[in-house]
Amino acid sequence: MRYDTIIHGGTVIDPANGRHGRFDVALTRDRVAAVEPDLSHADAHQRIDAGGLLVLPGLVDLHTHVYHGVTYWGIEPDAIAARSGVTTWVDVGSAGAYNFVGLREYVMRRTDSRVVTFLNISAVGLTAPFGEHYNLDNCDVDICCAVVAQHRDIIVGIKARIEEKTVGTNGLEPLRRARVVADRTGLPLMVHIGSGPPALDEVLTYLNAGDILTHCYTGGTMRITHGDGTPHPSIIAAAKRGVILDVGHGAGSFDFAVAEGMLAAGVLPDAISTDMHQLSVHGPMFDMPTCMSKFMAIGVSLDDVVAAATQRPAQILNLRDVGTLSVGAYADVALMRQLTGTFHFYDIAMASRTGTSLLRCERTILNGRTMQRRPDPEPAPWIQKRPYQQHIIDQGHTPDQMAQGCC
Repeated sequence: MRYDTIIHGGTVIDPANGRHGRFDVALTRDRVAAVEPDLSHADAHQRIDAGGLLVLPGLVDLHTHVYHGVTYWGIEPDAIAARSGVTTWVDVGSAGAYNFVGLREYVMRRTDSRVVTFLNISAVGLTAPFGEHYNLDNCDVDICCAVVAQHRDIIVGIKARIEEKTVGTNGLEPLRRARVVADRTGLPLMVHIGSGPPALDEVLTYLNAGDILTHCYTGGTMRITHGDGTPHPSIIAAAKRGVILDVGHGAGSFDFAVAEGMLAAGVLPDAISTDMHQLSVHGPMFDMPTCMSKFMAIGVSLDDVVAAATQRPAQILNLRDVGTLSVGAYADVALMRQLTGTFHFYDIAMASRTGTSLLRCERTILNGRTMQRRPDPEPAPWIQKRPYQQHIIDQGHTPDQMAQGCC
């Protein structure tokens, strides 16, 4: 057999198949064709030398915002995909019923990256930074269900941002309506938390097995740990009944101390995701490999980190043929270099942790083809670099600066 591409000499980490070791990976057209210890004698149109690299399934980012040009938060995904290894983007709630067709026609059809989406219970989506649930007329259950029915092939869940600056005086009512839509459509519900009211325990009563609590390590008043770092009993109970804990780092939703408290209690995140958007891409989140490296810095193993960025999010959303290097899966591959040194990572309050590993993506392969590197698009005019972001640059602690400094 003649393959299109053989990736040889790398260390494959594919949690979906329990692989961690030296394997060659063959790609034909848009599919994985073979994974074998040695394909050096096989015929191929091209060979990629992965010596010294980790060969991972294309990353699956469970929390992103890609409705560029229409919403406050949206980014263009392809340039970031090419440099980060993310091949499947899950846009969570950027679009609501009134503007969902635009997301499909003018963004998803024009991007190379694979995109699926959660529909916002608010029909206006995330056009503005906050306040989408202030007017309950926009939280129309019947309209939301009708849009799901028309776009079932790409809508994989329902999204509601539930905190004071998104719900105003409406409290839990937007969440109650989102629960109704999720139940009617049979889709998972993703709920964003931050600073209440409402309270964390009130929100958790609406979440069932398979639903997703995103920004699970927020440092806001809805944080899932007590001041001493021990988890709230309600979050332990939620995790035991199958509620998914999703990182959703973002620009305001990741606190090292909360994450460490949960890890000390033996509870790992189900999914490591970025909450990639116009502001968070400038730090301290930066990108998916940086988020993965942060969790390694606080004691999560490389294999668990890779699983939480590939196999688990694909499994959570029942996405077939992504997040794995199984034969027959999409030919999505992230070639990563694991740098060794002293690296400084920050949460959104600028608390710092020091790690010894930094993951950087050397090549992203999507549907069997290498994605071309290009500069990130210019930020929207309402996005201004924050002082803390400039501080990271001044300290030489951006991922690119640290990677250059260690080699």
